[in-house]
Amino acid sequence: MNPNPPSTNAAWTRRLNTRVARASCPCSRGHWRDASTTPRDRSPGAFLSPLPSPLSPRAFTLVELLVVITIIGILIALLLPAVQAAREAARNLQCQNHLKQLGLAVLNHEHAWGFFPSDGWGYSWVGDPDRRGAEQPGSWLFSILPYMEQEALFNLASDGQSDVITAKQRQGALQTIMTPITGYNCPSRRPAILYPSPRGLETGSHLFNSESPTQGRAANDYAANSGDPVFWCWGPQTADLPSVEYYSFYDCGGRDPVESHSTGVISVRNPIKINDITDGTSATYLAGEKSQCPDHYFDGLDSCDSISMYRGASGDACRWTWNAGPLPPMRDTPGYWDTRPFGSAHPAGCNFVFCDGSVHSIAFEIDPMIHRWLGNRHDGTLITTGF
Repeated sequence: MNPNPPSTNAAWTRRLNTRVARASCPCSRGHWRDASTTPRDRSPGAFLSPLPSPLSPRAFTLVELLVVITIIGILIALLLPAVQAAREAARNLQCQNHLKQLGLAVLNHEHAWGFFPSDGWGYSWVGDPDRRGAEQPGSWLFSILPYMEQEALFNLASDGQSDVITAKQRQGALQTIMTPITGYNCPSRRPAILYPSPRGLETGSHLFNSESPTQGRAANDYAANSGDPVFWCWGPQTADLPSVEYYSFYDCGGRDPVESHSTGVISVRNPIKINDITDGTSATYLAGEKSQCPDHYFDGLDSCDSISMYRGASGDACRWTWNAGPLPPMRDTPGYWDTRPFGSAHPAGCNFVFCDGSVHSIAFEIDPMIHRWLGNRHDGTLITTGF
């Protein structure tokens, strides 16, 4: 035992001073010190603790930073397909709107003239605003320009002389060839700009009523429904317009368009009336997206995407649903092209406008016979299943 124990009052005093010293420690760690032996320092900065506060900020470690980057990468990978799908849905909707406008323009043409536009004489000829109906050498896309709010473009080649090819007409046709239109292109494929024609089909030897373009040509992504069989031609190989009346309009395979009995709505030199669509306008294609090779969207090397959209009958402006066998709509595929069928760059199907002005997306897997019937204006087949 301690022979000299401290007095009770002294012990309690020391304990009290210690509690006060702990409470006064600014670092909140409760350091013990004897207030009776350690005087409090009240000078400026005396209450700053030399130990770090648990509330003070600290830097990320490398592991934590890598974890955060990984999480952000996973979120982006999850969101990117959804963003791409939303953008494609918007482009597809815009494409359908383009076809809607094309359909309305064709129907307005029929209302004004009493017949649908034909697809002209052949691809040696550009549209002539001084001619109509079977005497119109240019494509249906040219004939509907006034109903697409493009009347000034339509009249560029007008010289008031339907039986003479003048220098004014040739210069105006040249400007027409080099004028693209937004509504003639699918936004999932390409914009409305000038595209090259490297196959030489825009040269003077292939054009009878236009100068040769040197800065490119306007291209289209939509084609008219010509039904079956496949048929296109060069057109009259003479600039003597009066003799054109006696031209046979045989196609590249030696068939006459009258003998070919095209079953579609728009074809070579064959302006039909709406009453000729006996299967019903709501069950007959008017126009749709044409099949193309995505490798050649921009270079003009696809053999049926190589001339101006204002030139007459060709696979550039018309497509078919049958030709001695099925021609179903196809999705654009790198490394492959076919100059005859419809097709699109959309993942689910190909957009069509029908003869009543309605627009539908047709699945690539559609029954080939239903597809053929929808392309035929007068086969008498009643389509009762959905398409």
